[in-house]
Amino acid sequence: METSVVEELDVLVVGGGFSGIYQLERLRSLGFSVKLYEAGSDAGGVWHWNQYPGARVDTEATLYQFSDERIWREWNWSEVFPGQEELQAYFRFVVDKLDLRKDIRYSTRVTAAQFDEDTNNWTVESRDERTRETLLTRARFFLPLLGTGSKALVPNIPGLEDFEGDAFHTSRWPKGYDMTGKRVAVIGTGASGVQVIQSIAPEVDHLTVFQRTPATALPMISPRLDASANDELRQRYPDLFKDRETTFAGLEYDVIFTPTAEVSDEEFDATCERLWAKGGLQLWLGGYADMFFNAEVGKKIYDFWRQKTLPRIEDPILAEKLAPAVPPYPFGTKRCPLEYTYYDAFNQDNVDLVDIRETPIERITPNGIVTADGHEHEFDVIVLATGFDSFTGGLTDIDVRSTKGESFAEVFRDGARTALGRATAGFPNILYVYGPQSPSAFCNGPTCAELEGDWVVECLVNMREKGLTRIEAAPEAEQEWHDHLDTLAAATTFPLANSWYMNANVPGKKRELLAYPGGLPMYLEKCRESAENGYAGFVLS
Repeated sequence: METSVVEELDVLVVGGGFSGIYQLERLRSLGFSVKLYEAGSDAGGVWHWNQYPGARVDTEATLYQFSDERIWREWNWSEVFPGQEELQAYFRFVVDKLDLRKDIRYSTRVTAAQFDEDTNNWTVESRDERTRETLLTRARFFLPLLGTGSKALVPNIPGLEDFEGDAFHTSRWPKGYDMTGKRVAVIGTGASGVQVIQSIAPEVDHLTVFQRTPATALPMISPRLDASANDELRQRYPDLFKDRETTFAGLEYDVIFTPTAEVSDEEFDATCERLWAKGGLQLWLGGYADMFFNAEVGKKIYDFWRQKTLPRIEDPILAEKLAPAVPPYPFGTKRCPLEYTYYDAFNQDNVDLVDIRETPIERITPNGIVTADGHEHEFDVIVLATGFDSFTGGLTDIDVRSTKGESFAEVFRDGARTALGRATAGFPNILYVYGPQSPSAFCNGPTCAELEGDWVVECLVNMREKGLTRIEAAPEAEQEWHDHLDTLAAATTFPLANSWYMNANVPGKKRELLAYPGGLPMYLEKCRESAENGYAGFVLS
């Protein structure tokens, strides 16, 4: 197979989501030779790949966008929580407005990378998905900005390959696929599962939901935004963008730091009612902060949530499975999906729920799914709403070799290792944004893309000014960051849940909290301290 060197660059960015697009624009504007490689046929990251019915963002569009005035001055949102197609259109607008297309190579999947100690350059191997040609790129800096949802997690269910109907992961949903009149299985009730279930329930012949752990879904209240509403928002944007770095999750609202022990039951309930009425993630990321440290507080919030949810589920047996009296995990330790009609869907005659804790899936046959009670459920379609190998999966999926010849999969075998969530020892000139051990899953994506991204941009400019060509995480800084995260995590309720935050959804991976739980302001302060002290924690040469 033909191999050719196609680029000699200062910086190669991998991934066309918020982080990748931000780095491309900023670095290019500062005179770096930089290109972006994206495996998909368009920009957008998860909003390109996740084209399943009902796919929709769960944070408000006000801050789920770039802070670049050239963009927000012209772009109008149609509603508070836009859907996938609108977000994809937004990325196309950004790419065209900033004239980025000429520096993006689409349908190009990075497969391997090797560091040259003599030149301090990476040689990156990629595959053109259209021509199948292998390409080689040399770059001083290699930025794999792959987010938390780039590697789909497909469960190892015996017989899956034998199924004669259609089976696919939500992130690989065939474009335009019609579910009308089909018998459908959805495995998984996380965010994508909730959105798919409520979207297809009215149109399928029959829908069977296979649930392991019930979701604590919150109401998505998404007002339409006309031209005047967008003009009004534009007046607020400068302040919103400035203030986002002061809030726990980089949003326009913040958690409530007042200890609930100092709050009367009446005030507590009134606050929950107010947050519930606002919709979105307000009850979670705008609620009482001590829910993350005190399971009893989480129980009070769960009881409030359950009281709001139960009246929507007609069958009491089903209600106990979807909203059990005993919380399946402390409230807030798993991400709360947002929904419109999820719970109502189970009142339909054509929708069933299978609790796979009671009757596990044993195998898949050519015709459907066999559960432990011996029953074979027959289907035309099996939807795998089974999430992602988050945080590190994108990195371990590429054969990147350290200076010792080890892959990310080998280095991360006993847990992720980073300094500041920014880099890993043995992998010089690789820097992450929104990566493992950064705020990532606890933070608004575009906020982190820019505020974390600025650290990377400023670091590369600083190195260029000083004639430095190599940066690498120090092993002792990695250990210090690991211990810091462990200390923070141990004080929270997150380890009490088997969530993807804890890496607990990936068989064989170490169970550990991989999203920084200290909040965005504390994290940014740690990053500033490093930069102000000559990038302490990193070896520059």
